[in-house]
Parts: sequence; C-alpha cells; structure tokens
Amino acid sequence: MSQIVRALRPIMAVTAVLCLAGVPATAAVPAPQVGIASFDQLAQPLPLPYDANADANRAVTEARQRAIAKHKLLLIDLGGNWCPDCRILAGTIETPRLKAFVDAHYEVVTVDIGRFDKNAQIAARYGIKGRLTGVPSVLVVEPRTNRLINEGHTAALADARHMTPQALADWLASWLG
Repeated sequence: MSQIVRALRPIMAVTAVLCLAGVPATAAVPAPQVGIASFDQLAQPLPLPYDANADANRAVTEARQRAIAKHKLLLIDLGGNWCPDCRILAGTIETPRLKAFVDAHYEVVTVDIGRFDKNAQIAARYGIKGRLTGVPSVLVVEPRTNRLINEGHTAALADARHMTPQALADWLASWLG
C-alpha cells in the first residue's frame, strides 16, 4: 500500500464517522455571492423591518419553534427603524441571492428595541445584560438548546454601513459551520 493511502486512512475514517453522525465535512457553509458591490445598489427606500407594536416575546418564541421544526438556526435581529445600519442589514438580506441563503439556513425574527428602552428581556435571555452596545445586535441561536452561538460578536454588524454587502453575507455564513 502506498504511503499516501496509509497517511490518508485515518483522515478517511474520521470523515466517515463524521458523515454518519450528520456532521458536515466542511467547517463552514460558503456564503453566496451577493451580486452587488455597494449599498447604493440596494432597493430604495430601505426596509423598515421592526414592528414597534409586536409582542417580542411571542415573536421570538414562535420563530424558535419554527427554527426547531425546520432544522435551522434562529437569527434574532435587535434594532430600530431609526437606525441606518439596521435598515442596511435588512436591505442586504432582501437581495435575492442572500435572501435565498438566509431563508435556507435561518429563521429570522426582528425585535424593535425602541431607543434602547424596549424589549431588553430578549437580549437578557441570552446573557446580554444592560444596554446593547450597538444595533443591529444580531443573536445567532441554536434553537433546540436555546444557546447563543455568536457570544461576544452580537454587535459586529452595528457598523454595517462601513462593511460591504459581501462582508455581511460572509458574516452570516460564518455561523453555519
């Protein structure tokens, strides 16, 4: 047997075990190519994704149940319609390629935080105490265990307008590994 085959045998065995256990062979799901180079190319006006009158607790609970049933991650978008970065994120997610990707991997729920004076209990449920450090704050949650996956990175998109649309897509894909 060649040295290459002998060297690859342990790797092939581990890969087979992981595949049988339902673990993907790759570390992460690649992000789709968004197809736009700048936010100027987003549909205008930008979306107003946050419903100030929604029952946030109920919306998150229902989204979590859908995520469990559909074997997706739960994405909780905390923000406000007054926030340009929040609206840019929403507009970018609405681009056709990214929307299809997000719909395939995430159950998304938006939660209005007012002027940082509403629905703090949602963030607190996932260990975020006190005032959010920025918006949008995006919580990526494993719905079966209700565990926050992106701890320490929830405010990473709070400066979305200084990122590229592709960087936003890459960030969303990075949690799927």
